[in-house]
Amino acid sequence: MPKHNSDYTNILKSTSLFGAVQVFNILISIVRSKVVALWIGPAGMGIIGLLSSTLKVIAEVTRLGLDTTAVREIALSDNQDDQNKVSEVVATIRKVVWFTGLLGVVVTIVLSPFLSQLAFDNYEYTIGFIWISLSLLFNQLSSGQLALLQGFRKLKLLAKANLLGNFLALLVSLPLYYFFRLDAIVPVIIISSLVSLIVSWIYSNSLKFKTLKLTNKEAFSKAKDMLNLGLMLSLRGSITLITAYIFQVYLSKVGGIDEVGYYVAGFMIINAYVGMIFNAMQTDYFPKLSGIISSEEKINTTVSQQAVIGILLIGPLIVVFLSFLPILVRLLYSKEFLVIIGFISWAILGILFKTLSWSMGYVILAKGDSKLFIKTAVFFNSLMLFLNILGYYFYGLEGLGVSFLVYYIVHFIGLKMITNKFYKLELNSEVWSVFVVILLLAIAVFAATYITSDLYRYSICGVLTFVTVVYSFAQLNKRVNFQTLKERFFNKSNK
Repeated sequence: MPKHNSDYTNILKSTSLFGAVQVFNILISIVRSKVVALWIGPAGMGIIGLLSSTLKVIAEVTRLGLDTTAVREIALSDNQDDQNKVSEVVATIRKVVWFTGLLGVVVTIVLSPFLSQLAFDNYEYTIGFIWISLSLLFNQLSSGQLALLQGFRKLKLLAKANLLGNFLALLVSLPLYYFFRLDAIVPVIIISSLVSLIVSWIYSNSLKFKTLKLTNKEAFSKAKDMLNLGLMLSLRGSITLITAYIFQVYLSKVGGIDEVGYYVAGFMIINAYVGMIFNAMQTDYFPKLSGIISSEEKINTTVSQQAVIGILLIGPLIVVFLSFLPILVRLLYSKEFLVIIGFISWAILGILFKTLSWSMGYVILAKGDSKLFIKTAVFFNSLMLFLNILGYYFYGLEGLGVSFLVYYIVHFIGLKMITNKFYKLELNSEVWSVFVVILLLAIAVFAATYITSDLYRYSICGVLTFVTVVYSFAQLNKRVNFQTLKERFFNKSNK
């Protein structure tokens, strides 16, 4: 198989593998949500949501972006084929994750009365926050183990660790919720994170490399660059969380709590269901990009290939969601949420532009250019907040969808200019040819959704969906040859 096709095949394999993991995790979250709703009710869901969101903010600040920078450092050292350097990086990460994990514990314990008052308007959950601080330690240690698997691109082991960890955590939580109801919330959070840690530790220990012992001083000296970039990542994540929080506060003040609920529901469809493709792709893309970051030619090729595969996978998904949104919204939520259709329809078109900017944006991160990374984060998050407030103020939820589309277009143009200026990054003609075709098909479906007759609307959307799927399959087949993959798979199975 030519290397050109081999590269596309590897991208598709890793995306398919982790796409399946994402689907499985979504199914687990649906089961968990149903169980929580049945056994501990809305009050329990509210408590879990407040505890989890509070922990998420603390984790974002205290983990110092180590889960991402560790992957980059491992990929760089592994690509140099220097076993001493690899052992040194692994030993450094395993030391530093203890520091960031314990930092999260200390911060949570110290702030526990304040966090309880902030989240629940009382001090009743102070002890609860102290206990669940342990989950921050377990999660950080687990992320360190998973970073090893991702950095070394042990994708099957990483997928197994994710699947098994989430599945066992669900199995543990079910009987606890059934027997102890609201009292099970804090133990479930702690035990689930501990289970994930054990599973990640088992799989990461299957990796074989020379053991190296470092003192704390040596570890932090070697981790200096990693932590500097990680600090920028942590700051960027905090900016994103704060921006989202400010907009939700604005939305609750101007539109009411129901509007916040509609916004969250629509955003869940755009990010969690359609956006799961991004999560699947980045698992292998980031370490791969980090390993070749010194070669301008390889970067251009890899980014373009990733963008092509991303468009061909996300395109049909966008068209399907656009075509059958009323049905999907009723299925996922209820008829009360049909008001979000206009919001989602506009916003989901922007995902195509996000696919391109997402592929390019990882170059800044892989380069370790922390100053440029934080500048772009501040600018684009500020722009998103401004556009969202503007869109909602004038046109409500549908205006919010338009603002998302405008933002993604501007984000794409901005990143294209930035990455071209600083890194000479250029997307090749293959990217533009598939992008234009998929974009035109998506626009055609979007226009068809305004047809009032259900029969005509669904007929036309169905035909356009079929055309999009056939086109994407044909383009993917040109690059990866599904027949060859099928034959190789069955040959392996028969051995």
